[in-house]
Amino acid sequence: MDFLTALHISTTGLTSQRMRMNVVSANLANVNTTQGKNGMPYRRKMVLMEAKPVEDFDSTLNSQGEALYGVKVSEILEDATPFRRVFNPGHPHADDMGYVSFPNVDVVTEMANMMVAKRSYEANVSAIATIKRMALKALELGR
Repeated sequence: MDFLTALHISTTGLTSQRMRMNVVSANLANVNTTQGKNGMPYRRKMVLMEAKPVEDFDSTLNSQGEALYGVKVSEILEDATPFRRVFNPGHPHADDMGYVSFPNVDVVTEMANMMVAKRSYEANVSAIATIKRMALKALELGR
């Protein structure tokens, strides 16, 4: 594996984890949004990532420098778990029985997802720094 391929793998990881962090922050920002544009509470979103595999040897040869390795965000899904119902008859969005539907966002889960995304981002930054040091050492050997 050459230096540019290794750099590409880490940068795709950085991009994917940034997208994951954006989705987590949107979930946390809407934790109390009881009514959106569609009239329903905010529904938690999740990021689905997958590896970009190499199909076969011919596609690798014909790629002409296109990146075939790494990770990508394949889909952003909505969580289908039911909404949280809280008895609050004075709330403007309460139903006839006095219950308000709140988003299915759990702050603890989102914070754990944020920590995982942060650690993954840091690992990719460390990998890029290591690749950079290796390239500089290789250039020093060439003197």
